[in-house]
Amino acid sequence: MEAKLTELVDRLKAAIHDNLKTVVLYGSAVTGEFRAGHSDLNIVCVVDRADAALLEHSHGVADWWIRQGNPPPLFFTQDELRRSADVFAIELLDMKLHHRILLGTDFLAEFEVPLQLHRLQVERELRTAWLRLRQAILAAPLSNKVHLGIMMNSVSPFCALFRHALLALGHEMPTTKRGSVDAIASLTGGNPTAFQAILDLREGKRKKREIDVEASLNAYLELVEVVTNEVDRRLESA
Repeated sequence: MEAKLTELVDRLKAAIHDNLKTVVLYGSAVTGEFRAGHSDLNIVCVVDRADAALLEHSHGVADWWIRQGNPPPLFFTQDELRRSADVFAIELLDMKLHHRILLGTDFLAEFEVPLQLHRLQVERELRTAWLRLRQAILAAPLSNKVHLGIMMNSVSPFCALFRHALLALGHEMPTTKRGSVDAIASLTGGNPTAFQAILDLREGKRKKREIDVEASLNAYLELVEVVTNEVDRRLESA
C-alpha cells in the first residue's frame, strides 16, 4: 500500500505540478479496517484550479489508479470544500476525523463541518440506500453468489450511515464498522447478525460456505429497514 501511495503522489506532482497543494488519504486505510480485495484507497486532492485542463492532465494518473483497483481521486479547491461542507457533512466529517496527509499541510485539523444539514443528509441517504438495496435485490438473478455480492458491496456504506445516524440521534459515533452495527441495532431493536456475518467474511473470520446467504439477505434487508424507519421516526420527533 505504501509504495502505491508514494507512486500516486509522484505521478500527481508530475502531472499537475504547482496546481497540486494537498493530497489526503481517508477511509478504511486510516481507520485500521482496510481489507485487501475489499477496501479502496480513497484520495482527495486539493488544488488551486479545478478546471478542464486539470482533468485532462490528470487523466493518465486517474487511469493508472483505477487499474490498481481504486476509485479515481476527487479534486476540490479549498473554497469548494468549504462551500460544500454543509451538504457533504457525512463525508467531510468522516474525513476530518480520520485522514492522513500524503502531501501538503493538514488543513482538515482546523476545517469546520457545519452540522445543520447533517440530520437531513443522514435521513435522505439512509432511505436512498435502502431503496437501492431493494432495487439491487429485485434486479439480481436468484443466485447465492450475486446476493452475497450485494451484501459485501453495500456493507461499508451502510456501516458509515449507521455511524452517522447515531450521531444525528445524539449518541457517540463508534470508530469501527462492527461497533456501528452493534450500537444502531441495540438502539433500534434490530437484528445485527447478518451484518456481523458479512463483516466476518470481509475480515476472513468466516468462509462463504459457512453463511446461509438467503437467510442472511432477509436479515440484512430487515435491519436496514428497521434502522431507516426508526431513525426517520426519531428525527421527526426531535
